[in-house]
Amino acid sequence: MKQAQPLTITGGQIVTPSGVVHGSVRLVDGLIAAIGADVSPQDGDAVIEARGMLIAPGIVDLGVFAIDKPAFHFGGITRAALMPDQSPPLDYPSRVAYVAKSGKPDLWVHPLAAATRSLEGAELAEIALMRDAGARGVATGRSWIADSGVMLRLCQYAAMLDLTVITHPEDAALTTGAAATAGEIATRLGLPSAPAEAEELALARDIVLAEMTGARVHFRQVTTAAGFAAMRAAKARGVRVTCGITPAHLLLSDLATADFRTFTRLSPPLRSEADRQAAREAVADGTIDVIGSGHDPRGPEDKRLPFADAEPGMAGAETLLAMVLGLVRDELIDVPRAFDLLAATPAALLGVDVGVIEVGREADIALVDADAPWVINRAKMEATGDNTPFDRQGAQGRVRALIKGGVKV
Repeated sequence: MKQAQPLTITGGQIVTPSGVVHGSVRLVDGLIAAIGADVSPQDGDAVIEARGMLIAPGIVDLGVFAIDKPAFHFGGITRAALMPDQSPPLDYPSRVAYVAKSGKPDLWVHPLAAATRSLEGAELAEIALMRDAGARGVATGRSWIADSGVMLRLCQYAAMLDLTVITHPEDAALTTGAAATAGEIATRLGLPSAPAEAEELALARDIVLAEMTGARVHFRQVTTAAGFAAMRAAKARGVRVTCGITPAHLLLSDLATADFRTFTRLSPPLRSEADRQAAREAVADGTIDVIGSGHDPRGPEDKRLPFADAEPGMAGAETLLAMVLGLVRDELIDVPRAFDLLAATPAALLGVDVGVIEVGREADIALVDADAPWVINRAKMEATGDNTPFDRQGAQGRVRALIKGGVKV
């Protein structure tokens, strides 16, 4: 689907890396052609009147477990990096190539290659062939690679191929069978739990391996105060590490599990209130680089179970933008920083030329009414699963138009 005619978006608040400026954006041949207060439609242009709304980059959702195109479009997501935990897993070039073509033209799916065969953590998969087939990164999936030798070889290989390694930082020897974070809440509820230090241990090893090899390593979710301290120290030494988080770990603590509601059964599990506050500080000071939806829709067969038996995960694509704009209203971050977390940094980690409104970049644009109020209602969600921990919660921020490659979705 190619852009048939130029499109000018007028009268909006343009989100740029240096700030929000009033003006217009002109899109030609799928690219951003002009930006600024003096930009106006030319003869033959289609026109969208923004009426003061945000003209923002389309969201690049880093690390989703399923593709729900209607849900992604609702949430302003134009590109999504799909985790390799599929059935079958993305550990063969043919599977990667199929996924890379699956969402086009109005949603681009960037598959993440499985780091090891069948995601078993033992033998490296054919990463170079999967890169050539369309993989934009290599991931360990929902689990951590326990064998340090395998992880070392993965980092060496990924550094040679210039691919980002995306890993899940929890030591599985401590977390197997756990449904909660060890502490007062888990004890009172009688839930099988694991210490929060399982994250710190995994981070410590993988930071060392990243430093040894020069590999780019992205920790998909870091959620503890000790984990953020480790990330700050590594970044200060110049180690090429980044980390992400989901809105749930910024807005909810393990107190949310007190009624055994399985929509709060997540991986990693919700942490203590002290860790949640540390996460908010890490967003504010730049330690956290990415906020992703963690989109993992689950049906009743996975969630309508005792808490410890339920599968972890949340349907997060539709609520991601609104939850991050809530951080802006809380004055934790500003609007440019919000879209750096949602779009610019994920795009850079994947090596795709989007995420920033800049002349010459691909024209993936979201028109956002940042103040539009709405109530999250799982019964009306577009996702294939309705497992949101934010059900019945008020939110602000709606996508009013979405443009992919210069064409309105």
